[in-house]
Amino acid sequence: MHVKREVVLIEDDGGMRQAIERILKGAGYHVRSFASAEALLESLAGSGLWDSSHCLVCDVRLPGATGFELHRRLVEQGPLPPCIFITAYDDPAIRGQAERTSSAYLPKPFEGRTLLAVIARSLQATSP
Repeated sequence: MHVKREVVLIEDDGGMRQAIERILKGAGYHVRSFASAEALLESLAGSGLWDSSHCLVCDVRLPGATGFELHRRLVEQGPLPPCIFITAYDDPAIRGQAERTSSAYLPKPFEGRTLLAVIARSLQATSP
């Protein structure tokens, strides 16, 4: 049985969010996207949707809670799927913070195929 892979995207820039959605959908992923950490948390309402068929792609700088704050709050709710932090502000401190969460890190701008390769590696690393 083939499992449909889902990417949960949190990106506040509408144009960037739409571009990433097109890339992901074109590659066959189901995509749920949100403009803020709070919007995702509200949709979850305390329930976990995470399993090995999910991947989280999250901008670091978001209005309200940052990507790292979102990660911390989600970890408090239970196990997390693979997480990829994206940012237009490539900085060694941000990269280090992503590494401490055992997450992948991808500075913007990036090519679609690069994002897809990082997602595939992340999902493969967590597959049973």
